[in-house]
Amino acid sequence: MELRVEAKFREQTGKLVCDNDTYLCALGTAGIVSGKIEGDGGTPIARMGLIEVYYRADRIVAPETGLPVKIINPDDGWCDDPSSPLYNSAVKLPFAASHEKMWREDHIYDICVVLDWNLTPAIAGKGSAIFFHLSRANYAPTEGCIAVAEQDMREILALCDTTSAIETVLCNR
Repeated sequence: MELRVEAKFREQTGKLVCDNDTYLCALGTAGIVSGKIEGDGGTPIARMGLIEVYYRADRIVAPETGLPVKIINPDDGWCDDPSSPLYNSAVKLPFAASHEKMWREDHIYDICVVLDWNLTPAIAGKGSAIFFHLSRANYAPTEGCIAVAEQDMREILALCDTTSAIETVLCNR
């Protein structure tokens, strides 16, 4: 399944096209950007594979999908420190270097898909923790991820497998 995210320059929301359906999605505070760097708030212009799905089993049922699925645990994190040899990878907490907690108080990572952005090899400073996850109720901007409502995420993931990818592009809608 090929997914496509379209947005105008600096827009913090866009449309995600999947099959014949279109979904509202939240984007980074800087919108879609080329030349992604760590901390810029941009969602990278790229074609990114969908790698695996994490979900909070204490809150929701697992999404149906052809992607690998893992349960998020309280000690799961993601390294976002460009100086760490584990930059842009899953880590176990406690973790000394800068990191993001996957087990969150809010619900945006109740379903969280790892995207193939700067993973192999991870280039320091090129951006980390670029995920496809759940949106906030008001589609508030992300820190660079792509986010949709839970029901939309479930519909989309039901169509996805290990060959699926998401492409972000600028458009003139």
